[in-house]
Amino acid sequence: MDYSVEEREFIGAVKDDWLMYSDNAADYTRMSPIGFGASSIVYQAVYHYKNSQTGKIKDMPCALKVLNLDKLAPPALRLLTRETQLMSLSKHPNVLRVRGSWMMGPQLYIAMRLMNKGSVADIIKYSFIDGVDEDVVKCVLYQALQGLNYLHINGFIHRDIKAANLLVDDDGTVLLGDLGVAVSLSDDEDAGQNGMMNAVRKGFGGSTGGPLIYGAKPPKPTTTTTIKKRKSFVGTPSWMAPEVITQQHYDSSADIWSLGITVIEMCMGRAPGSRERDVKRVLLSTLQNAPPT
Repeated sequence: MDYSVEEREFIGAVKDDWLMYSDNAADYTRMSPIGFGASSIVYQAVYHYKNSQTGKIKDMPCALKVLNLDKLAPPALRLLTRETQLMSLSKHPNVLRVRGSWMMGPQLYIAMRLMNKGSVADIIKYSFIDGVDEDVVKCVLYQALQGLNYLHINGFIHRDIKAANLLVDDDGTVLLGDLGVAVSLSDDEDAGQNGMMNAVRKGFGGSTGGPLIYGAKPPKPTTTTTIKKRKSFVGTPSWMAPEVITQQHYDSSADIWSLGITVIEMCMGRAPGSRERDVKRVLLSTLQNAPPT
């Protein structure tokens, strides 16, 4: 049985004081690209909105993720639905949230908060190639754990924790991003994949209304939710937990392993084995050697 976003009770959800944007393309001015993905481009943009008190038009910087759905294969569409569903339902200060969305022809536009400092990986690459200070690691780690805990207690695992997926704003706020391979521990991993293209096309255009995606729904947390384990080979090699590599059943503890590798990445400037081009050697090293410290 379907239920709306408002009816879903997510454990640990908090009031979202950040401005929600509109789903009207005319309210945005797209600027230069700031990021490129395998199937998307992220642009810096400006959201134009009317101040409720003064009635004047104000501008707010934001990020626009643009995807051409006609060019996405079914597996990529499945990842997109998971990512956008989680991002639309998230009400936690350390998880990136969809704040506006609309379709224009085959293109899907997703408006999000602009994280001006980029990712933790960007900060390391351009400013701290030998790693960041311990106090910075503590600050990032605390916030990342808050966001992860929110996902975990609501029955989700992220499955791709790394510095590149921790986004930082000017005020030091850290958000979990790139939820494309996140999955529910209470549903079958293949649930909701039939009719995925139609679900994506019909589901967008209502960031402040009903659910954006009508595919596999996140669990409605109750005491009767059945918690399962995954066994899919998903993630980035250097950050993957041993049980993920061997495709044994795993749960949220795999995220904690990846976060531990991310801590090493922040301290040392790179993750163990991240410069090794032979993926098989990286995976074997994780399985055969003692956990990195």
